[in-house]
Amino acid sequence: MKLNTKYYGEREYNEKDVVTFKKGIPGFEDLKNFILFSVEDDEMFNILQSIEDPSTGIIVASPFCLVKNYEFKLDDEKKKELQIGSYEDILVVNTVTLNSKLENITMNLKAPIIINIKMRLGEQIILDNPNYPIKYPLFKGGV
Repeated sequence: MKLNTKYYGEREYNEKDVVTFKKGIPGFEDLKNFILFSVEDDEMFNILQSIEDPSTGIIVASPFCLVKNYEFKLDDEKKKELQIGSYEDILVVNTVTLNSKLENITMNLKAPIIINIKMRLGEQIILDNPNYPIKYPLFKGGV
């Protein structure tokens, strides 16, 4: 299948590439189906692109590249909702907010997006950890 995105051109995907967010994503509750693809020329960033709204693509990145000790526990209810059988099934990404000034580009560590890559289910969760800010600077000197 082909998707003409507003900002990232035409993207090819298969039905097996679609990640379903049963609850949507905060701010995009009506959008349930997304594909994830990497940004060309930059392995750090990916796009979580809605297949229902070609103008909605969320920039995400792995928190583990930036915060070595980033960790949290998923409760049993969340594991069941996302049908997680093993931690190897999980992909964790966090939203990135761009800015024209490099030092003001931030990542939301407070609300990771959990994706069961095996079952193609995802959800953004809110962590109850004061050490994980909503605006964590990706580059030194920001925020």
